[in-house]
Amino acid sequence: MRTLLKTFLADEAGAITVDWVILCAAIVGLAIAVLTAVGDGTMTFADRLSLWMSDAPITTTY
Repeated sequence: MRTLLKTFLADEAGAITVDWVILCAAIVGLAIAVLTAVGDGTMTFADRLSLWMSDAPITTTY
C-alpha cells in the first residue's frame, strides 16, 4: 500500500490538468473584473448615444 501511495504522489501525469484549471479560472476572473470596470462607462455611453439618436431628425426626402 505504501508503494502505491508513493507512486501516486510522485506521478506528474495529472499535474498539467491542475495548471489548466488554475489558468482558466484566472482568465475568467480577470474577464469578470475587466467587464465590471468597463461596464459602467459603456452603459453611460450607450445612454448618451440613445438620447442623441432619438433627438436626430429623420430625413424623408433626398
